[in-house]
Amino acid sequence: MKIVVQVKLLPTPEQAAALAATLHTCNAAANYASGVAFREFGLKARQVPLHRAVYAELRSRGLGAQAAVRAIKKVVDAYATLRAAISAGRLGKEGSPRRAKAESKSVTFRSNAAHAYDDRILSWRYDARTVSIWTVHGRLKGVAFTGSAMQLKTLAEHRRGESDLLVRDGMWFLVATCEIPETQPYEPRDWVGVDRGIVNLATTSDGTNYQGRGLERYRRRMARVRAELQAKGTRSAKRKLKKRARREARHATHVNHAIAKSVVADAERTGRGIALEDLQGIRDRTRVPRHQRATHSSWPFHQLGQHLTYKALRAGVPMVTVDAHYTSQTCPRCGHVSRKNRPTRDTFCCVVCGLAGPADHIAAVNVRTRARVAWVFVNMPHAAVSPSSRQGLS
Repeated sequence: MKIVVQVKLLPTPEQAAALAATLHTCNAAANYASGVAFREFGLKARQVPLHRAVYAELRSRGLGAQAAVRAIKKVVDAYATLRAAISAGRLGKEGSPRRAKAESKSVTFRSNAAHAYDDRILSWRYDARTVSIWTVHGRLKGVAFTGSAMQLKTLAEHRRGESDLLVRDGMWFLVATCEIPETQPYEPRDWVGVDRGIVNLATTSDGTNYQGRGLERYRRRMARVRAELQAKGTRSAKRKLKKRARREARHATHVNHAIAKSVVADAERTGRGIALEDLQGIRDRTRVPRHQRATHSSWPFHQLGQHLTYKALRAGVPMVTVDAHYTSQTCPRCGHVSRKNRPTRDTFCCVVCGLAGPADHIAAVNVRTRARVAWVFVNMPHAAVSPSSRQGLS
């Protein structure tokens, strides 16, 4: 299982200037390579043909041999990502303005966009907490870095592959890829059903709600601030909007991490697995009132699922996804399904047997029930069929 560990670099002013010049040079070279790729190969850029077309020019622009290879790979990966997005329909149908715009020009990179380093141009000294890194002004040795104890331990034991150099708000970071061995999942005694929602970000079948009025107030306050800054429309307001967006993203990531950590710890402690609803394409399948659209789209629910998945894999906690349809309209006691079972957003009351309770809790219980059935079906031994039986069946 691959995860990333981000550590903060502590360069001197001279080292920071060299790193900044390196990012600018590498991204300018990548933009040149991207332009050549678009002219020569369209969106079908490949590593070897593009390498032959631009390698010499990139070397003449001040890039080292391996840095030039990384810049070419960066361009090829960008076009591969664009092709995948078009193929999956994420940029609209053929002929749509968004897709036409993406297909009509080359991929471009910001001057301070992240750049990948491999072990030939970046080496780590874990004991000394320093790195030796290639720059356009020569190799920098002894660049200090720092991080939490857990990050440093994971980095020293499991780092594999590339690391990305990036700058954010004047601070320098290295994002390293780590290969974590997965723990063998145990046989679950039962399941913890998890229902994800807007008001309650997550509700478990045990009745635990992960939300809080403070979080809702925070989201409303951020929406008001965004509206005020967007109304101004000045350059300063736009800069503040970008800064505010990054702050909100960090806050959402922190909250999702905390929720996932708590759910996984509870499942591991009790020997149970975790069951989630399959929300793939939920925004395309559901329609919400106009005044709720911003709220519906303002929280990274997919990220919460990703955090739950990788934390469960690390802890060896089994996970299963189940069908999300009608989980909040189905009575877990008598099985009756009806919209009338949910008179309001927050409440559930079965019109047949009278079972009542919080709607999100009922949905989580139904997720748990479906997980029990799904797990039994997945682990059911397949009956051997003899050739004569096959003939009889045919």
